[in-house]
Amino acid sequence: MCNHSVSALNKVVRGSKRATYEKDTVYQILDDTFMCNIGYVWENNAIVIPTAYGRDKDIIYIHGSLKNRMMRGILETGKVCLSITHLDGLVLARSAFHHSANYRSVNVFGSVREVQDADEKMKALECIMNHMVAGHWESVRKPNKKEFDATLVIAVTIDTASAKIRAEGVIDEKSDMNSDYWAGVVPIKQVAGRPESDEKLAKGIVIPDSVLTYVANNR
Repeated sequence: MCNHSVSALNKVVRGSKRATYEKDTVYQILDDTFMCNIGYVWENNAIVIPTAYGRDKDIIYIHGSLKNRMMRGILETGKVCLSITHLDGLVLARSAFHHSANYRSVNVFGSVREVQDADEKMKALECIMNHMVAGHWESVRKPNKKEFDATLVIAVTIDTASAKIRAEGVIDEKSDMNSDYWAGVVPIKQVAGRPESDEKLAKGIVIPDSVLTYVANNR
């Protein structure tokens, strides 16, 4: 079992019993979604932006406009933190104090570089799209030169990371166990609905298998 080393940067202090540094667990949480939140500083203001990503082994790719201030900001800094959270359930206790949530979360701390090699850049764009919907790159028009040149791609090397997971029921005070208040867990999951084809599609175009597979796997 391969773990990230624990340091002051990635150590989970609050609720440390729910922490894990196993790389496989970190990667699985990353692979179960395609949206992350990135924090950066702009003109002495702290800003957090959601963005799509793709993972290739220990590299996370993100993309944006050449003038995107977040992208430029983290390139200038050279380091970044990405945060990912899955909400899996509401934990409703007998007491207001013990209400909680079941979740899987990851903080990734990485080194940043601009992807300048054309082949890697195109592969990175493919990685981001296929991370969103597996295999969908083959069902779209590829970027033309103008689009390609206007896109900034950044590679984040996962230097270290930590995950925190809560997957359990209600934890109440013993003195509340025989009270008249309801307690339990409300499971939550993200599901895909029926694909809605664009009304301006040319005749004869059918929903790609990549989309149908995604929907089938996320009902």
